[in-house]
Formats: sequence, structure tokens, C-alpha cells
Amino acid sequence: MTSVHTLAAPRRTSRLGWNLLGLLVLAVAGFPVYWMLTTAFKPAKDAIDPDPGLLPTHLTLDNFSRALHIADFWGPVGRSLLVSLAVVAIGVVVGMLAALAISRFAFRGRKIVIVGILAVQMVPLVAMIIPVFLLLNDLDQYDKLSGLIITYLTFILPFTVWTLRGFIVNIPKELEEAAMVDGCTRTGAFVRVVFPLLAPGMVATSVYGFIQAWNEYLYALMLLSQKNQTATVWLSNFSTKHGTEYAPMMAGATMMALPIVALFLLVQRKMAAGLTAGAVKG
Repeated sequence: MTSVHTLAAPRRTSRLGWNLLGLLVLAVAGFPVYWMLTTAFKPAKDAIDPDPGLLPTHLTLDNFSRALHIADFWGPVGRSLLVSLAVVAIGVVVGMLAALAISRFAFRGRKIVIVGILAVQMVPLVAMIIPVFLLLNDLDQYDKLSGLIITYLTFILPFTVWTLRGFIVNIPKELEEAAMVDGCTRTGAFVRVVFPLLAPGMVATSVYGFIQAWNEYLYALMLLSQKNQTATVWLSNFSTKHGTEYAPMMAGATMMALPIVALFLLVQRKMAAGLTAGAVKG
């Protein structure tokens, strides 16, 4: 009996330590979000106070009104939403087909393709700005949303292919073979057997792809004019030669975060299932 208590005490201590570490990580990761929210509701003079408090003393909605009227808000948000959804739709379909080919078919140069996908993700995006600009200009896609969609696909597709490949590899081939023995074609076996098992992984990949496209700033700034700016570039309207309006900027950032939060709430179960499915060999 004594030995049982002796073993249980270190386990409780270890669990307590991990819980405290988790709370510390949560506090560090969540504090910027908390500060953004509190600043969004502070009066403008409190937002630039050199000695700010952790808790706001006065709350106001004037910052949101200012954010909506400083420049066109719904136009940039609509364009960001259009670009992000288009990138996710095209990226998931093309990425799924490419991942399926890499995972299920043996062909010459297969390993080179896999290494190439990893190598592309290692290239800094800032290094490709000038080549991308020149290429889009030659294709008459500069200052067009279609050009921005093509650009985003170049660095979101490798991530999508690599991630979906991991999910497909974890689905046993025997399931497809059994379906084909029962009379399904290869396409039918994929649609009836593989696709339902792959759906959670596709949801998780889509969410991350959407976040990357929604939050991207550098290429949207360089490849689009002010009349076609996206939501992230729209936030730069709060920085002028007279200074930065921090409170309205945080209000705008809060409104921009709402679509991401809504998306997470809608697909959180599928996303959790996808993340765990991709972590287990199958």
C-alpha cells in the first residue's frame, strides 16, 4: 500500500507541473489576443497611455465606428474572403489529387517530387517577390485577384500536398482492395472508402490554408493597388504621417479575426478528428 502511494505522489507532481506549464503557454500565447481585444474597447487616449493597465477602466464602441469609416471596410474583407475561399477550394482539390498520386502510385521520379515539395516550402517567400511580380506582369495578372490567387497557390499547395499525403498514407490500401474485390472501380473505392476517411484531414488542411491566405500581407501589398487591397493591407490605413491610431487598428483587427473564429467553431470537431487521424499510423 505504501509503495502505491509512493508511486502516485510523483505522478501527481508531474501532472501538476505539466498543467502549470500548459497554463503558462496558454497565457503567453493568449496575452496578445487579450491585449488586442482590450485595446479595441479602450478610448483612444487610453490606448496610447505610456503606463497602461491590464484591465480597461472605460469601455467604448467608438473605435469600431472609426474603423468602419476610416476607409472602405467591407470591400477589402470581401476580396480577402473571395481570395481565401478560392485558394482553399482549388488547393484542396489539386492537392488531394497530387497527394493521392504520390501516396498510391509508384512512378519514376516519385522521390524527387517529394523532396521538391519539401524544398519549395524552405524557400523564403520574400525572395520570390520580384520573380512573381515580373511573371504576373507578363501574364497580365498584376493588380488582379486572380493573380493573387495563383500566387498564394504556389506556397499553399506544397503544404496541402504534403499534409494530405500524410493522411492518405495512414489509410490502409487493403480497404481499397477489399472494395475493388466487391465490385468497385478504383475511383469508386476512393469515393466510397478513402474519401470519407480523408474528409477530416481535408478539413484541417483547409482551415490552415484559409488562415495563411487570409493573414498574408506582403504579396497582397506588392501585387495589388489600393483600390483592390485586401483586409490585411486595409489595416495600414491606421498608420499615417501623424502617427498610428492604435485603438481603431485593434478594433479593425478584432473584426478581421471574427471570420477565423467562426470557421474554427464550425469545423472544430472535424479538425480535431483530422489532426488525430494524421498522427496515428494506420
